[in-house]
Amino acid sequence: MTYLKISLIVIHTIICSILAIIFSIIDRSQSLYFKLSKFFSGGILFFGGVKLKVSGLENLDKNAAYIFVSNHSSQFDIPTLQYAIPMKTSIVYKKELNKIPLFGWQMMLGPYIAVDRKNIESAAQSIEIAKKYMSENKWSIILFAEGTRSKDGEVQPFKRGAFYLASRVGFPIVPVSISGAQKILPKGKFKIKGGTIQVHFEKPIITGNVSSRKDELELMEKVREIVIQNIERGN
Repeated sequence: MTYLKISLIVIHTIICSILAIIFSIIDRSQSLYFKLSKFFSGGILFFGGVKLKVSGLENLDKNAAYIFVSNHSSQFDIPTLQYAIPMKTSIVYKKELNKIPLFGWQMMLGPYIAVDRKNIESAAQSIEIAKKYMSENKWSIILFAEGTRSKDGEVQPFKRGAFYLASRVGFPIVPVSISGAQKILPKGKFKIKGGTIQVHFEKPIITGNVSSRKDELELMEKVREIVIQNIERGN
């Protein structure tokens, strides 16, 4: 069954990647790309045998732009958030993914933000791109504040990038708690078990008063605590 799931996911990814490349070229507004991202993520969840249980949507204004800060423990986290978040979103992702044929190419052409985690200048450029996306297009940004997937499902220490971005753009941060994804596809494993992923969107936190490194670090710890608390409640 796992091989069938993986085969269907791969085929679905290839088809959607080709369409995404075409849409990125012919539609500069990226409206078609965003619609396709919903179809793509919904297909990934369906073929993986994953059901979503989403709470906290009432905390979001569909016409607003947010910085969604989430924990990260599974490859299913990205399609989960793409499918669950009701507004247009851009994702900050590691530049190495650009090397993947078709899938990486469409991310490079699409409304996403590649960052070279080893290059400080690249990280600074990514902040400026994110600021432009949010200010000019009112697109929200998805950030996984741990920087990489957790191996055991426990929330790792957060990195400062999301909160440095918040201090520069002034848009609210929404703490996002994902639970159950790690059991479906843990880091380093290729067996997809299927099951239910729970996603909770906490009330947005205003960031207009974040102006110093100390403020950023305090906000970082506050958001991490909220994410952990909501995961524990969900479990």
